[in-house]
Amino acid sequence: MSLTRRQVTVAAMAAVPVAFSATGTAQAREQRTLYIAGDSTAAQKYADAAPETGWGMALPFFLHKDRRVANHAVNGRSSKSFVDEGRLDVILGAIRPGDFLLIQFAHNDEKTTDPARYTEPWTTYQDYLRRYIDGARARGARPVLATSVERRKFDASGNAVPTHGDYPAAMRALATEEGVALLDIQALSLALWQKLGVEETKRYFNWTATEQDNTHFNPPGAIAVARLVAGELLRHRVLAPRDVRRLDAEIPESWITWPSPATV
Repeated sequence: MSLTRRQVTVAAMAAVPVAFSATGTAQAREQRTLYIAGDSTAAQKYADAAPETGWGMALPFFLHKDRRVANHAVNGRSSKSFVDEGRLDVILGAIRPGDFLLIQFAHNDEKTTDPARYTEPWTTYQDYLRRYIDGARARGARPVLATSVERRKFDASGNAVPTHGDYPAAMRALATEEGVALLDIQALSLALWQKLGVEETKRYFNWTATEQDNTHFNPPGAIAVARLVAGELLRHRVLAPRDVRRLDAEIPESWITWPSPATV
C-alpha cells in the first residue's frame, strides 16, 4: 500500500511522546526519549495480530519511566523503504537533543526480488543507515545501531543457524567506522536460541494452532529480546544503571497488551 507523507505523519503520531504536565516542554526534554526505527520484529502489534508481539512493546518494562520509548518500527520495512516513505523524517522532526535513535533493519533489506526494499549489505545498506546516523547527530541525538534479531532456524544437528548473511557484519563495520554504539542482538539472540534448543524456542516465537512463525515473537519472546536490548544499552553505556530496571526480574506475560488497530 502506498501512503502519502501526511498519512505517514498521522500514523506515526501515536508513537510520539506527549508531555502532560504544566511544566511542558522542559520536563519532556529532561525525560529523554528512545526512538525505535525498525521492522516487524520490533513493531507495535494490535489486537488483530495477537499474540504476535514486537520486542519494542516490551522494552519499556526494562527502562525507568523517565526514559520513554517512541516505537516507530513498522511491519515489512527495510532501511530503504522506511526512509522512502518519510518515516525517518517523522522521527527527525520530533527527536530532541539528548534523545536516542535505535536502528534495527535487515530482515526486509534481504529481499533481493523487491526493489522497493532491497539493499546490498556493503553499499546501499550502509548508505541508508548513515542517513539515520547523520540525521540523529544533526539534531543532537545519539544514534545506536542494533544488528537484527535472529530467526528461529536450526540445522539437522540441532544447531541454531544464522539467517542474515552479511548484514550483521556490514552493520558492525559501519558502527566501528562511524563511532556508533552497536548492540549485537543478532549474536546474542542466536546464542539464546541455541541455549533454549529446537523445541523450547517454539515457546518464544509466534507458534499457534494455525501458524508456525519462526520470525516474529509472542510475549515471552518479545520480553526475552527486549531484555537483551536493555542489557546491551547498559553494557555499552548508552544508558546508565539508573535508567534501567528489572534486568534480572520475571516480567509477567500479562503486561503485554494489544490495543485496537491504528487507523490512518
